[in-house]
Amino acid sequence: MALYRSGLDVGDRRLMRCVITLYQQCHLSTNQKPQSILSILSLKARQLNTRYEQFLERKFPKFYTLYSTFTKGLRMLLVDGKDVHMIKMNMRSRGLKYYQLPYREMEKLRQFRRDIIKAAPVMIISIPPFANYLVFVLMYFFPRQMLIRHFWTPRQQEEFLEIYHNMRNEVYGDVLESLQIAASKVSKEPLHNRMVQLFTQVQNGAHPQLTDIEAIKAAFSGPPLCMTELDIPQMKALSRIMFLTPHLPGFFLKRWLKSHVLEIWHLDGALLQLGIDELTDEEVKRACYLRGLNSNNLGTEACRRWLSCWIQLSGKLEVSEASLLVHSMVLLSTNYHQSLKD
Repeated sequence: MALYRSGLDVGDRRLMRCVITLYQQCHLSTNQKPQSILSILSLKARQLNTRYEQFLERKFPKFYTLYSTFTKGLRMLLVDGKDVHMIKMNMRSRGLKYYQLPYREMEKLRQFRRDIIKAAPVMIISIPPFANYLVFVLMYFFPRQMLIRHFWTPRQQEEFLEIYHNMRNEVYGDVLESLQIAASKVSKEPLHNRMVQLFTQVQNGAHPQLTDIEAIKAAFSGPPLCMTELDIPQMKALSRIMFLTPHLPGFFLKRWLKSHVLEIWHLDGALLQLGIDELTDEEVKRACYLRGLNSNNLGTEACRRWLSCWIQLSGKLEVSEASLLVHSMVLLSTNYHQSLKD
């Protein structure tokens, strides 16, 4: 019995010493700021996480690259989500519409919506227990198809953007051929001749002038090239240029395509107010890529000149002429690289 009491006393004394030490660390230290138990645990968790990352980097470098890219991407996505929430709160409080926002806020909403739509399948897959391991497998084998830009390495970003541009570049020729066919249906001879001349020049490798494109915009405000008169093959080709799925019924495809074209038109209006000189080099390259130009292999000044021409054209178009805007993705970008070499 005495031995039992002695053991209990020793245990009690140890427990009391631990409690007193923790209490002093949290509340009674005069040399440091008071720390809560939660902050101490958080510090320990960060230290353990740092050791874990160092272990992965040392023993499994390939997996560490995947892991670090994923964690950084997740933080970036959360920051974007917080920014989008603040933008929408501001829109509600001030009664603003999407097209009334400044350029960067408008672009943030557009890109975040597309990111979330693409990331949704991965989020759904990761819901069941232990399914996060399957997500890592998909990340490893199908990064371009399954992941959004936040989770790409810098090398993957360059590679995947090149792949995506090549995919839309495959239909540039089809779009030019459909424009030639549509030109034959234009009854006004001066307009018909200008269209044929312009499309032939582009097919032969020439880069068009803005005045030549502006001269034919009347053909895109009504039949046969306005948004409501495009046939299914034309809409499918233009959808691929816009990075939209072409596998939708004609009615939904037409609404989907028109909505995204007008979205870019509103972005152009906001960019015109902001001024291209206010954009960073990275923002300029992203803006050019969105509008049909492969900006990966171009210098910043070449991208700024191209974007300036685009904004000038877009600023002179009406909503009824939105079809010319999406067709200009082909007209203005097909031979731009070659024109810089000549």
